Amino acid sequence: MPARHLKRRTKHNSGKMGILKTFALGGIHPEENKLSSDAPIERLALPGQAIVPLGQNLGVPSKPVVKRGDLVKVGQLLAETGGFISANIHAPVSGKVAKIDNVIDGTGYKRPGVIIEVDGDEWLDEIDRSDELNTEISLDGKEIIDKIKTAGLVGMGGATFPTYVKLMPPPGKKAEYLIINGVECEPYLTSDHRLMLEKGPEILVGTRILMKALNVEKAVIGIENNKPDAINHMQELAKSLDGITVQPLKVQYPQGGEKQLIKAVLNREVPSGKLPIEVGCVVQNVGTAFAVYEAVQKNKPLIERVVTVTGMAVKKPSNFLARIGTPIGQLIEAAEGLPEDTGKIIGGGPMMGKALTSLEVPVVKGSSGILLMKKEEASRKPEGPCIRCARCTSVCPMGLEPFLLSRVSKLGKFDMAENEKIMDCIECGSCQYTCPASIPLLDYLRLGKNKVGAIMRSRGRN
Repeated sequence: MPARHLKRRTKHNSGKMGILKTFALGGIHPEENKLSSDAPIERLALPGQAIVPLGQNLGVPSKPVVKRGDLVKVGQLLAETGGFISANIHAPVSGKVAKIDNVIDGTGYKRPGVIIEVDGDEWLDEIDRSDELNTEISLDGKEIIDKIKTAGLVGMGGATFPTYVKLMPPPGKKAEYLIINGVECEPYLTSDHRLMLEKGPEILVGTRILMKALNVEKAVIGIENNKPDAINHMQELAKSLDGITVQPLKVQYPQGGEKQLIKAVLNREVPSGKLPIEVGCVVQNVGTAFAVYEAVQKNKPLIERVVTVTGMAVKKPSNFLARIGTPIGQLIEAAEGLPEDTGKIIGGGPMMGKALTSLEVPVVKGSSGILLMKKEEASRKPEGPCIRCARCTSVCPMGLEPFLLSRVSKLGKFDMAENEKIMDCIECGSCQYTCPASIPLLDYLRLGKNKVGAIMRSRGRN
């Protein structure tokens, strides 16, 4: 839900960074509101009950390998991959499996999940829980990919695409560059920013591991210049490492999109309907690089992540290291509670995030933030008629015509939506943010993409 009432816009200049790169087509600069950027990562207390959805990745949900009454330890396998594009899920807590049932998730619907009654905090012995930095990479490329797959890693920027799949280019394709996404262009969110400041050495080891898995010699870490402390810190850490550079970028939303980031960093353009590997690139989030370090060097599966809790009325904007399965209500309480004038709770940021329906919705692998919006911020203006101003087209980073795509989606003309390349839409919300008529363009675009995607999958099966 794009936010139209954001405050505290911040200006930046390049200073010592020289000419800053960015992508050329479309884009906007919404107010940043990085209220929690100075808040160190805090470890959140364990929940009394962990709710672990089985669908935490883009692709096929995982299949449970435990049953009611089983005792589990932290890191133990709960569910295994359900197909090629899928990811293992591990116990984020120790205790007893209370049941396997339908649980509410971020979509608002009930879907299968494992519910664990927490009893202590007993970890598998093979997980290295020490803070000692391990820089020695002993595994070969295939062993690294296998370990990443076993650990259940997915894209931590929100897309949740299984990480190991990205590390296996199709026949005839070869990666030349690894791009690490430290942009975090979504307003309010600061989990990646804090991770770079506090876990920079681990992120760089994770980057080297990913380079070895892909057999590439060059990696670029892209960071927008509204995070100068992170840029300086990562540049200082990387200066002694061969092949790894840090690229400061001009603040421009949605630069965190893979195609926009590739264009900004390397001036390469991914063709319509193609993946980054088409232009020799693989993009991974900084959170994913950190998770790769923990998986490969510490034998630690993906059982926790950093989540930003923020909002204009939040008393204590924070960044929490929370176990997967923790109800979001617990994170909000740790940020000193739900403000009285809260109008919406958004999972993610104000541009691409989605409204959550319950405080029982759990933290999952793709949970980057929880935004509490005041009623005034969350309210939508009545939809007016399109005035043909073309602002939505001018800001679209994919070169689409959002007004047309939303219209044909609303009318159910999905064949036309497909022909007009609706599947290229990255759902950034720039069009809706700029629309003077308050047309819910992103809602219609998401509807159209969902329908067209289903039609294309059905066509592929026949």
